[in-house]
Amino acid sequence: MAEEKAADERVATVKTTGLVKEFVMGSVVVKALQGVHVEIKKGEYISIMGPSGSGKTTLFNMIGGLDKPTDGKVFIDEIDIAQLDAYELAWLRCRKIGYIFQSFNLIPVMTAIENVTLPMIFAGTPNDQAMDKGKELLELVGLGDRIKHKPLELSGGQQQRVAIARSLANDPAIVLADEPTGNLDLKTGKEIISLLKRLNREKSVTVISATHDLKMIDVSDRIIWIRDGRVERIEEREEVKMKVGEIEGEDA
Repeated sequence: MAEEKAADERVATVKTTGLVKEFVMGSVVVKALQGVHVEIKKGEYISIMGPSGSGKTTLFNMIGGLDKPTDGKVFIDEIDIAQLDAYELAWLRCRKIGYIFQSFNLIPVMTAIENVTLPMIFAGTPNDQAMDKGKELLELVGLGDRIKHKPLELSGGQQQRVAIARSLANDPAIVLADEPTGNLDLKTGKEIISLLKRLNREKSVTVISATHDLKMIDVSDRIIWIRDGRVERIEEREEVKMKVGEIEGEDA
């Protein structure tokens, strides 16, 4: 068992090699990523941190297959996603990856249960089965009594819980969270962080969060610090030592 666990810990569920992303803005070429190489293991909780404009959201989008790199490769479970056609990429995003966004991205005319079951319907899950699982997921995130409420009838924290339930709809290997606490107050933000960590442990889901929220450090296994489109350093949680102003790029 120990040998199996050690082997499992070596498996990289996400890997990027020489990742470059450039944006052309008129006559100016903006280099958002400049040769990023990272490996993220199965079941890890990773926080990608850095100042605004550092490239962390761009890296998030590359890993999630939401954008294509200018150069370099992104591997999900050893599959080079740049080689996938549109149908294959859509299948991977639907089956392998769950997404959580700062703005929740819920469909306002749909109830909580309808928002959660939508990815399952897209994946071809029978309606009755999708409804049963949707209820289970909403109960898991503490919203079993809100399944028929629409987003505008829910608080920000409740909407983010619906988004978390939706991200788990198709049993993804990876959950990508882009500033998941960005629109929440301090107390609610802590609750969402604790919920993500609990789900990470209980379901062995790899969680990758692009965030400014320093509270995320407490639940992360490793922190990837991005600056000027490059990986500045990668630290284990216990190794993190904060310096005044370091996060926002000021001199200490």
